Amino acid sequence: MRGLMSGLWLPVVAYMAAIFVLSSLPTIPPPLGLRGIDKPEHYIAYAGLAAIVMRAVRGTRPGWRLGVVAVVAIAISAAYGATDELHQFFVPTRCCDILDWTADVLGAITGAGLMSAASYLRRGR
Repeated sequence: MRGLMSGLWLPVVAYMAAIFVLSSLPTIPPPLGLRGIDKPEHYIAYAGLAAIVMRAVRGTRPGWRLGVVAVVAIAISAAYGATDELHQFFVPTRCCDILDWTADVLGAITGAGLMSAASYLRRGR
């Protein structure tokens, strides 16, 4: 069981740690030199987070319905996004932004939705 837990949750912890480290930097180079356009980065990052959280929850709670697993993955990802925004309040030159958190939540919904769709397609074959 311990190997299963680390194999499923270790990637989640590592992914969250990477987000934390990036959030701790006073500045991050903008993608393609575009300043002020960070919402796609938030969206993509949290879609990925929700996907791996969903994998971990599904592996540790195999009896849960897929919809419940998706909601839990979205909730965990959204909560982490909120704490990340709060953390940025204390980082010089960074700010706590509700629009960033909104992009995080929308990304998490998309990531969980894509994982759910992939699961349904695999089950149908």
